[in-house]
Amino acid sequence: MLKLEKVDVSYGSIKALHGISVEVKNSEIVALIGANGAGKSTTLRTISGLLKPSSKESIITFKDVQIQGMPPHKIVEMGLSHVPEGRRVFPEMSVYENLLMGAHSRKGKPGQEDFDRVYHHFPRLKERIKQVAGTLSGGEQQMLAMGRALMTRPDLLILDEPSMGLAPMLVEEIFHIIEDINAAGTTILLVEQNAHLALEISHRAYVLETGEIVLEGPARELAQNEDIRKAYLGE
Repeated sequence: MLKLEKVDVSYGSIKALHGISVEVKNSEIVALIGANGAGKSTTLRTISGLLKPSSKESIITFKDVQIQGMPPHKIVEMGLSHVPEGRRVFPEMSVYENLLMGAHSRKGKPGQEDFDRVYHHFPRLKERIKQVAGTLSGGEQQMLAMGRALMTRPDLLILDEPSMGLAPMLVEEIFHIIEDINAAGTTILLVEQNAHLALEISHRAYVLETGEIVLEGPARELAQNEDIRKAYLGE
């Protein structure tokens, strides 16, 4: 579904990604783990068109179409939705209005089935549908950001640090929901500091260090790798 080949990204004279190659197959959950500053968010922002590769050899293919250099809204229209780090809900708008904004790029108005899909995964949002988003808890704002992304009916959902700043019980709830979204047919690329949980729910994973992929493979195998356990699992 998604393939990155030899992707370079630079911020001025600083090279953030060094020719990375990543593949996400249909129906998978793929995790991208690594330390702060490794280039994880840069990777996601480049996939969704917010950043441009710095090399002509860099190729990003989504559903057999090259998308490097394509405007972000066109990529969304193709079926790729990005939930950024920090949630970034519209704080002055209601939950309902935020969800409507998620469907803005689609042709035609969203139907009740779109809202019902979101409510199925996030029943708390239905209870707070008229509430101003800025008054929600951090966990509820994360649910809203994910629900807003689902309103685009994405084939691929990319999530940047969905557990950041959340209490442990909420983190587990969010990860169960991610599994449910995947089981319902949405492919997921996940960037997550909580490497233990990310590897637990993922099919495959990549380890990014200073802009380079240093390890890749089945998530369960990486979870047993001694270097990974020491570096990212606190063992």
